[in-house]
Amino acid sequence: MANCLVTCITKPNVNSPHEHITHVGNPAWPMKQLTVEDVIQRINSRTDTFYVADWLGNQAMIGVVNPGAGRRPFIRTYADGKWTDNLLALDQCRLY
Repeated sequence: MANCLVTCITKPNVNSPHEHITHVGNPAWPMKQLTVEDVIQRINSRTDTFYVADWLGNQAMIGVVNPGAGRRPFIRTYADGKWTDNLLALDQCRLY
């Protein structure tokens, strides 16, 4: 199992604070970016774990939120016993 550091995100509208994240990435990964659906599958199958880190090295794990009512699952960070929005604070991924 790999523990993968996420350093950037991709949203359809970069300036929208409410737009859903479509991809996460890290320039050091061989594939550079993964779709959110792929990340969800890897987390749920326990193939890989994903996390974000701040400049001090504090980590927040990325988990899958299943909202129910026919809505699709999404990813979110989980730190200190609560769901947080650390992913939205990341820079937009660039095309590598």
